[in-house]
Amino acid sequence: MGETVKEKKQKKSWFKGLKAEFSKIVWPDQKSLAKETTAVLAVSVLLGVIISLVDLVCRIGVEFLVK
Repeated sequence: MGETVKEKKQKKSWFKGLKAEFSKIVWPDQKSLAKETTAVLAVSVLLGVIISLVDLVCRIGVEFLVK
């Protein structure tokens, strides 16, 4: 059915609060964003390699024990 006046005020208040919170955000500049993105990608690749190596060692170990 229809919204009550109280519900409409609550929604309006919520969006007003959301807008106020978004105005508080400090967005990074392009240089720091590029550095942070590079760091995240490097750590992700490094962890991927480490996990792959651990998986390979475990697989070889299990195959050795089974045979």
